[in-house]
Amino acid sequence: MLNTHTLIGSHDLLFITLDTLRYDVAQELFRQGRIPNIARYLPPTGWEERHSPASFTYAAHHAFFAGFLPTPAHPGRHTRLFAARFPGSETTTETTLIFDAPDLPGGLAQLGYHTICIGGVGFFNKQSPLGSVLPSLFQESHWNPSLGVTDPNSTEHQVALACERLQALPREQRIFLFINISALHQPNYFYLPNNQQDTLASHAAALVYVDAQLPALFSAVQRRVPTLVILCSDHGTAYGEDGYYGHRVAHPVVWTVPYTEFVLPSS
Repeated sequence: MLNTHTLIGSHDLLFITLDTLRYDVAQELFRQGRIPNIARYLPPTGWEERHSPASFTYAAHHAFFAGFLPTPAHPGRHTRLFAARFPGSETTTETTLIFDAPDLPGGLAQLGYHTICIGGVGFFNKQSPLGSVLPSLFQESHWNPSLGVTDPNSTEHQVALACERLQALPREQRIFLFINISALHQPNYFYLPNNQQDTLASHAAALVYVDAQLPALFSAVQRRVPTLVILCSDHGTAYGEDGYYGHRVAHPVVWTVPYTEFVLPSS
């Protein structure tokens, strides 16, 4: 468990949600050696198995931004990295960053961080009042169709925009950069050649594609200061298990998600 109480202030924060990524798929790709760039930052056993606080993007991210990240998938009282000040909380300790705001972007802004959201799926598209709720938590937010679920090159575009924004801000300015990666979400059939249907295989191929785009982002981050990185899914999705398709249902393939956290040193 990292000590965010001491890291925040001297470190930037990069929070990436791999929207809809299933734990079993992520872990199998790790075992097969097909996500080498992410694997560099995973422990020898691979992804940590965790439980999401919600079964779809909107609810999960509201929980995340209040400090309720995916919970370790084993019994115990698990200390949180971040927490909005809340009387009676049993999961905050001396290592938790406690903020006096209803959400993490607001709490970090109070501490002098510049907060940036690079959206992906529809709940970040700012095309409706509902799609504007989560982006409005940030001082700066971005979305256009090239970042969304229908563009096969969405992650490449998201990373390019993130690198541009990081380069534009002075090194002494602390940054909270949040990216919602949209590529794993349906539709993902186009990540397999000659394929017309979303499947577990195309879901996996989407993660292989995402993995290939991340080195440019990590390099841009390392040109600044040491950075705390949180990389996880918000929920999984079903491809016919027990008759279920999609998410927003209480099924193990939906609530079980991959998670990792690490510090990237500056280069």
